[in-house]
Amino acid sequence: MPQVEFHHGIGDKQAYACRLLRKASRAGVQLVVTGDVAALQALDRLLWVFDDQEFLPHVLSTGGASLPERLHATPVWLSDDPASAPGPRSVLVNLGREVPPGAERFDRLFDLVSSQPDDRQEGRARWKAYAARGWDVRPHDVNEGATP
Repeated sequence: MPQVEFHHGIGDKQAYACRLLRKASRAGVQLVVTGDVAALQALDRLLWVFDDQEFLPHVLSTGGASLPERLHATPVWLSDDPASAPGPRSVLVNLGREVPPGAERFDRLFDLVSSQPDDRQEGRARWKAYAARGWDVRPHDVNEGATP
């Protein structure tokens, strides 16, 4: 049963995701970030420039594209199909609007919800869906500009 950390009230979801990914990467965690293709492409671009002092290794794989095996060990995998990510990855970060497909294969799920009304409403629906599956959902209220 996955543990869901529900991070809500985020001002800038993309910037928050970058900080969360940096923290996880520093801890040696290999993870998958999922969402719609546009959000993943935006995150891909932001990960190249968000911190001019360090680089966060990541790969973008969308539309079921097959990537070379040498990239499979990349710590951060951005994918619209999280179940297709290679290797043993126990953490999933959701930037999407729905419960991600294949989420049950991960031990831990971070669901990021901005302070925008539409995103908050969709987040509430995901919370209910996670709880209905019997998953352990824990809220984490984020203050504007806070780091994970």
